[in-house]
Amino acid sequence: MTGVAGPQTVDPQTLQQKLDEFDTTPLFMKSLPEDAPSNPTIAALQSLAYEGPPDEVADNFREQGNEYFKGKKYREALSFYKQGIEAKPTDIVLKEKLLCNMAACNLALHNYGSVLRDCANALTVNPRSLKAHYRSAQALLELERLEEAIDCCKRSLAIREEKEMRALLEKAEKNKSEKERKEKEKNERIRKERLIKFGLKQSLQKRNILVNSQPNAPPPDNYPYFDPEDPTYKSLIIPVHLEYPEHGTYDVIPEFVEHTPFSAHLEVMFPPKGQSPTWDRRGTYVEGSLVVYAITKRKRLLKVGKNMTLRDICNAAMPKDGAVDGLELNDGHLTFAILVKGDFEKQWIEDFKRLRATKS
Repeated sequence: MTGVAGPQTVDPQTLQQKLDEFDTTPLFMKSLPEDAPSNPTIAALQSLAYEGPPDEVADNFREQGNEYFKGKKYREALSFYKQGIEAKPTDIVLKEKLLCNMAACNLALHNYGSVLRDCANALTVNPRSLKAHYRSAQALLELERLEEAIDCCKRSLAIREEKEMRALLEKAEKNKSEKERKEKEKNERIRKERLIKFGLKQSLQKRNILVNSQPNAPPPDNYPYFDPEDPTYKSLIIPVHLEYPEHGTYDVIPEFVEHTPFSAHLEVMFPPKGQSPTWDRRGTYVEGSLVVYAITKRKRLLKVGKNMTLRDICNAAMPKDGAVDGLELNDGHLTFAILVKGDFEKQWIEDFKRLRATKS
């Protein structure tokens, strides 16, 4: 038997080609091409879309928009809803639906400002519009305008109790409480930081430590701070640079607890039977044969005794004549010179005094 009637199978590639051809036919186009304004067929179809009573035209656009919205094509749906409004419907219920649907599209597209505008227009049409209230509250919540969101929810619930709006109100109130808690913690942290900063400034002055810094410049990363193990905020930890003039190098003690004697650090850094630093080729830098010096702002040379703590040398830097003087804090640290007892030490002291005399 030949010439069997009925539907024939078509391979997928051919089927897709046929479907694509529909997109080039004005009546079946899903979106307008770039040359739409100059295409007479498309222009005629567009004019047909607006033929008829305004409410009927607007409702047709609404239905088309609904189809796109169901497919999560929110931009396309929004375009149809806008055309429905442009048709100038006289039915206020229809107009409210179109505006609320526009708000739903903009909400899905995260255009929260547009959501608020659409809902405001909907509420102008119907002040008791529950959907407009709900979507306004959703947008306000996303924008963290929590007071307004709460007010919007309460206005809607005063019109009619709804489970969804009640849940949104609870979420807004919870977010508001959380935001207030974080703000309170932030303000308390700032207040505490200011108090500590002021207390640190006072503590440095009390220790005759003069801070050299540019006005309004932020403190460097390494800067004196209160010992966290002292709840009374009376002990400081201060970064210290130890310079070795004989070798032109230095070490850093980033956390020098002020009540620690210098000898405690030197014993660790230069133990009698330990390995010498690479720059100390003669192995002369050994605890017990070293001497520490501090220089004040007025160029007084202070010799640090073996058992003196950092706090002791700060107190020793206090001028006796009442003038302003003390140890200088440069880039957040104090500086001390470490020398081996002997000839180089004597020469370094003489050079220091000679240089001081030329500048006085």
